[in-house]
Amino acid sequence: MIFLTLIASILIAAVSIYQFKKEAREYHQDRLERKENAIVEHINYVLQNTTYPLSTNNISLIFKEKIYEISDVHSMELNFYDLKGSLLLSSKAVFKQDKEAPKINSSTLKILESTLDKRYVEFKTIDSLKMRYSYTYIKDNKFKPLAILNLPYEEDTNFYESELKNFLIRFGQVYAFMFLIAIALSYFLSSYITKSLKIISDKIQETEFNQQNQRIVLEEGSHEINSLVQAYNSMVDKLEESATKLAQSEREQAWREMAKQVAHEIKNPLTPMRLTVQSFQMRFNENDPEVRQKLDDYSKTLIQQIDTMSSVANAFSNFATMPAQQNETLNVVKIVQLALDIFNENFVNFSSLEDEIITRLDRTQLIRVITNLVKNAIQSIPEEQENKQIEVDVFREEGYVIITVKDNGKGISEENKARIFEPKFTTKSSGMGLGLAIIKNIIENYNGTITFESKENIGTEFFVSFPITT
Repeated sequence: MIFLTLIASILIAAVSIYQFKKEAREYHQDRLERKENAIVEHINYVLQNTTYPLSTNNISLIFKEKIYEISDVHSMELNFYDLKGSLLLSSKAVFKQDKEAPKINSSTLKILESTLDKRYVEFKTIDSLKMRYSYTYIKDNKFKPLAILNLPYEEDTNFYESELKNFLIRFGQVYAFMFLIAIALSYFLSSYITKSLKIISDKIQETEFNQQNQRIVLEEGSHEINSLVQAYNSMVDKLEESATKLAQSEREQAWREMAKQVAHEIKNPLTPMRLTVQSFQMRFNENDPEVRQKLDDYSKTLIQQIDTMSSVANAFSNFATMPAQQNETLNVVKIVQLALDIFNENFVNFSSLEDEIITRLDRTQLIRVITNLVKNAIQSIPEEQENKQIEVDVFREEGYVIITVKDNGKGISEENKARIFEPKFTTKSSGMGLGLAIIKNIIENYNGTITFESKENIGTEFFVSFPITT
């Protein structure tokens, strides 16, 4: 907008300058013609009333005194030349006249002679002054040329230059005012437009597939902005619909996978149970003196496998039905210490910079988080490893209570890091791999986070954060 205004202003200024110069040229041309016509009429009047015979030689005598009168009356310098271009008489003062009388050059004479109206105007610039030299024939009453009248005319451009200067000043002032208005309008218009675009841009950046996205509501907006808002709102509706379908599909897929995992875990103890029963059935002999001992071994094997199946069922039940939170105001430092008391390993160490960090949490769920992480840390350290070490630390950081569990075990491989929180994933020889998935669910229900850092054969450190609330 400002660029177009600048171009338009330059064009207006250029046209105005051209028009001023054109008017100046036309003014001087008309003025010279008027003066020339008036002087010619005056000269003709003198010629009609002279007593001298009308000839070229008598021009100096006829206008000897009259030339000054004509010059004064019309405020013009005038010169008489003979038909060959030699000066006959001039109204110029004697002390201003040249020592050698100037002549009309031959080219000018030829042009003058060839014109229909026997008149020619020559343009010259002398000492930075623009001059017009008018040449015309003076004729007798029979239209016979007697002499050539020359009128030097100085183009006084001061008036037009002054007018042009004033116009440009006024135009510049108006343009500057319009330019400021254009800047102000551009600022407000751009602010209005960019404000709407900023809202849309922020909303688009905040849009995520796995969350509830807000629609954009604009009270006012241009047609283009409203079309963009409608397109965004339509996209949000479709995205929400797709997310719902995807979430349902993922849930169904997760439960299918979980069912497969549970079935697999249950089948594992059933096979040895079946083999044990078959073996006992085939080899049973009531007269065998060791029948009692064999019956005890058989019972222990079945009970062990039944316990395994029971633990599988309990793990699945815990994952499927998370108990409701029973929040209470508690000291996280003290609860973590109590949770660590159940571990007999002397390489589990606890430290805290504060004696009290108070927040509202479910005591049972907090203990479950700590015991699960410490238990995993213990199991990650090989039995044969010397210098076993597990460090549990609690501290406060920017409105959060941070709990870290660090071990020097075998670590987590790169290919397993991305799957560590999957409900059915485990690197152990036993168990369903639901522990980390359960505690992740607990932590995220409190708007907390759980992350980890791990290097193979060096160790792993888990970071748990809970927001401090009262």
